[in-house]
Amino acid sequence: MQQKKHPTLIIILACVIVIVCFSLAAIIITFSNQIRESYQIGQLIYTNEPNETILSLFDPLDPEVIGIKHDIEISTYTTTDMQNIQNTSDILYNIRVPATDYYNSILNISSNDLYNFNKNIKIIPIQELEANLRLLSIDDQYYLDSFTSGALFDFLHLSGETEDIEKIVATLAPNLPDFPTSDTVLTLAQTGVTALSRGMYTKLRNVTDASYFATNLVDFFSKFDYKHTSNEASFSTLANSSNICSAPTMIDVITSLDFNIIELTGNHNLDCGDNDALSTLATYADLNIQIVGGGATADLAAQPLEIEAKNTNITLLAYNYSTGGYTLDQTPGANFFTIEKATTDIEIAKERGDFAIVDVQFFECNAYDNIAEDTTCDYANSSEGDQVTFFRQLIDLGANIVIGTSAHQPQTFERYKDGYIYYGLGNLFFDQAWWPGTTRSLILVHYFQNNELLQTRIVPTVYDQNYQTKLMDNKTAEWFINRLNRARPQE
Repeated sequence: MQQKKHPTLIIILACVIVIVCFSLAAIIITFSNQIRESYQIGQLIYTNEPNETILSLFDPLDPEVIGIKHDIEISTYTTTDMQNIQNTSDILYNIRVPATDYYNSILNISSNDLYNFNKNIKIIPIQELEANLRLLSIDDQYYLDSFTSGALFDFLHLSGETEDIEKIVATLAPNLPDFPTSDTVLTLAQTGVTALSRGMYTKLRNVTDASYFATNLVDFFSKFDYKHTSNEASFSTLANSSNICSAPTMIDVITSLDFNIIELTGNHNLDCGDNDALSTLATYADLNIQIVGGGATADLAAQPLEIEAKNTNITLLAYNYSTGGYTLDQTPGANFFTIEKATTDIEIAKERGDFAIVDVQFFECNAYDNIAEDTTCDYANSSEGDQVTFFRQLIDLGANIVIGTSAHQPQTFERYKDGYIYYGLGNLFFDQAWWPGTTRSLILVHYFQNNELLQTRIVPTVYDQNYQTKLMDNKTAEWFINRLNRARPQE
């Protein structure tokens, strides 16, 4: 007799078979997906046309080698202020700055006109910036002062899986440029005559606080590593409204601007006697202010100032070649110039591989007009001697920059051979407010990276009857730099 099949058992077996089949299928699919996932290669997709810089970064990248599993979209954007970046993980791949010819008087350009300017201005990668070009500000922001504004900052924005983005960022990092930063750029601001005396002495009795004279410059000078001025007046209790000596409390002008280099080549530092000159030296020492171009004896006055910081070495030399105030013995005074001394000093600096800056207290240009603008001194004319030939010979000896720090009126400037000459910086602080020419000065800010000069920025200043020095506005500064530019010597 044929055995009867149990329908329930058949159904159960069938269900088990179906479940097992589905499970095996799921396992196979999952395993297949995992295998496919492990071998999946993402693509780099540009959302806009890549430029040569981007292509040079990404073309060598092999998504398979670095393990990108999903597509990555690459987009770019540009800002003139790093505070405007869209995402903190975005990659800064290029910095471009506006630059023009060294003799162009333009100082600033509006961000609205960055692509609508005259042909004398060009946008260049920061790596191409050299001292023979003039870096411009953008909307009054100077890139080498902030490093976060005053330039065109080009960013990459990557869209995709976080893990893939991190792999790309890590791979790109070694190939990105080393952009300048405050840690790698050494700054030295140099100024001309400071003589905190006479009319300023009288004004101090009214305002009581000497930092009054410097209040408009505090923010500007705060950006720089080294700050220099040629202080021509020693501090003395004998100071009054008619001599060139400074009341002791005038030291607050020096400290409020954090000047850390004082040049002593001036011909008035001995006006109130040797003892006050020596006590002034002691004051500088107590404040950790370095000196150059003067000292307690002739040998000390002749010592160069060596600056070693941020992979840059500078030798600052300073000489008196003027109407007095120097020392030749064991008494205090300025460092007297001789061509033999300068030749040796510059030679030693160059043998060390230092950047050599030479400051000179030269004979004054005595051309003043209290009504009209007198341009005589613009042309580097002095009362004695051939100023142009004298300054140029120091470049011929190997100096990189030569600066006249004694002129009471700003004078012209020039590129000469491989060096730069600034014939006179004018009065940063003094009481000569009755002549238009003597109320002005030039601040030079040198920017160095890896022992190379990136830029020397020219910043004009002016003061009035209140003796509060301030920076010129852009329009006036450009007019004045252009005026001095037109007076430069001919080859």
